[in-house]
Amino acid sequence: MSTGQTLQTGHTWNTHDVLNQVDELTDFNLLEADPALAEALQRNGAARHIPSLSRYAQQLGERATWELAEQANRHTPELHRFDARGRIIDAVEFHPSWHTLLGLYRQQGLISLPFEDSSAGRWSAWAAGFYLHGQVEQGTLCPATMTTAAIPLLQKEPALWQQLQGKLFSHEYDPRDLPVADKASMWLGMGMTEKQGGSDVRANTTVAMPVHAGGRGGEYLLRGHKWFFSAPMCDAHLVVARMGTNEGNHGGQACFYVPRWRPDGSRNAVRVQRLKDKVGNRSNSSSEVEFEDAWGILMGEEGRGIPTIIEMATYTRLNCVLGSAAILRSATVQALAYARRRSVFGKQLAEQPLMRTVLADLALESEAALQIAMRLAQAYERGGDEGDPLERAWKRIMTPAAKFWVCKRGVELTGEAMEVLGGNGYVDTGVMARLFREAPVNSIWEGSGNVMCLDVLRAISREPDGAQLLLQDLIDTAAGEPALQQQAQSLARRLSGPPDQLEAQARRLVQDLVLLAQACLLRRHAPPAMADGFIATRLGAQQGAMVAGAFDPAGLDIAAILQRALPA
Repeated sequence: MSTGQTLQTGHTWNTHDVLNQVDELTDFNLLEADPALAEALQRNGAARHIPSLSRYAQQLGERATWELAEQANRHTPELHRFDARGRIIDAVEFHPSWHTLLGLYRQQGLISLPFEDSSAGRWSAWAAGFYLHGQVEQGTLCPATMTTAAIPLLQKEPALWQQLQGKLFSHEYDPRDLPVADKASMWLGMGMTEKQGGSDVRANTTVAMPVHAGGRGGEYLLRGHKWFFSAPMCDAHLVVARMGTNEGNHGGQACFYVPRWRPDGSRNAVRVQRLKDKVGNRSNSSSEVEFEDAWGILMGEEGRGIPTIIEMATYTRLNCVLGSAAILRSATVQALAYARRRSVFGKQLAEQPLMRTVLADLALESEAALQIAMRLAQAYERGGDEGDPLERAWKRIMTPAAKFWVCKRGVELTGEAMEVLGGNGYVDTGVMARLFREAPVNSIWEGSGNVMCLDVLRAISREPDGAQLLLQDLIDTAAGEPALQQQAQSLARRLSGPPDQLEAQARRLVQDLVLLAQACLLRRHAPPAMADGFIATRLGAQQGAMVAGAFDPAGLDIAAILQRALPA
């Protein structure tokens, strides 16, 4: 015990007293604290899901759940290549907290919710559940993302789907390492990335040889290497490999279903070489693997592996948008809650004028990210190949656009939110440090920023009618709003330029497209304070600020913006 000292006021204290310190915000209902999310659920026809989502939001917000998230990221997965007698097992051991968190998500029914029926609002309810979970722990959402995204691909394979539907639709969490037939539920992963290819999947060299002459039965043996294989303890993976022949010729890429266990009950020959030591996403296992004649089943057509796996990636890109929006939301909430309780220079930090401007900027960015994510969820519900053309345009054009922009903003603004907490935000024992480490993964996974921007241009060129519908939808919303109208007309003009001139400026074009879409969505669905603030700082006279809070707040209702972000 240190020696007590007496302040001029006469109060006795010792050097280990903790004064003016603020813990992270816990023990609150994440949905009740988020009016924008609740409104989106009502608006999108998902009101019947609100009671169950609210219960889940309450459970996620409990201090004990935040502690589970911290434990799962501190006690990272461990690879055990052999058992005690030298048999190859390639098993990954997780801390119990991982299983608890992954079990919570599974039991909520979120894995299969978008595909269990055709009821309105199902995609919005799923998106809300994913978004709520991602505010507390992100690594568990990796296998969840891939499993959900694999369902529409597997539905096109009648024989496989008959075997797997019950396991995929199950709400029971089953962590056992057993053949799928012996389990109550299953998880799917994916294997695309190779050392020499990265985003260029066509450069992959893994080869699949037919088990039977002429490829009868659809069975193949895969030989090769994957540089990133997430997550190795999944019950099966969808893998891209080049078609091989007994004559030594190699054909086009194809997609294969590669289970962890062979049909005869033996372990499949997918050898886990090591687990990746990543910047973030540390609770989740990402691996490097070698296929040593791993058994797999051809999915889809020969030579159509890239389009097949890209269909899966389209779904996982939506998850990236939601995941980054969740990180932005969590960082904003923690920064605002901290600033409201921390005293600096004689008053609460949240009352300091410059800090209020920074917090308002975070709040604007967070809600804009949520609004576009929930709009995309609607598009996935309505915008299939035979669905509404406008919704299909939102799905195909705005998904990569939103992934580019929202994920980029997540990386930048978690750093700003960390700065609100100062040194307390920088230490690894706090929530903010984990959010900061986690943010970059969504910008990289399923295609980096440049890939997303090129995909936007490609989608526009392939579906010009859809692009026109999308731009007209935004122009119609912008009517009567000079800043929005000018942006919409300018964007339409620039996007009509020669394709060979668009690529170099693709980032600016996509940035402007997303900002316009977010502004229109806020104008349609958010209170005037939010829409006015976003438009003034992103599209109006003050547009182009390089750092958060670098705008003149005069004329903006900062108090309303902060109250909207986190009701006091």
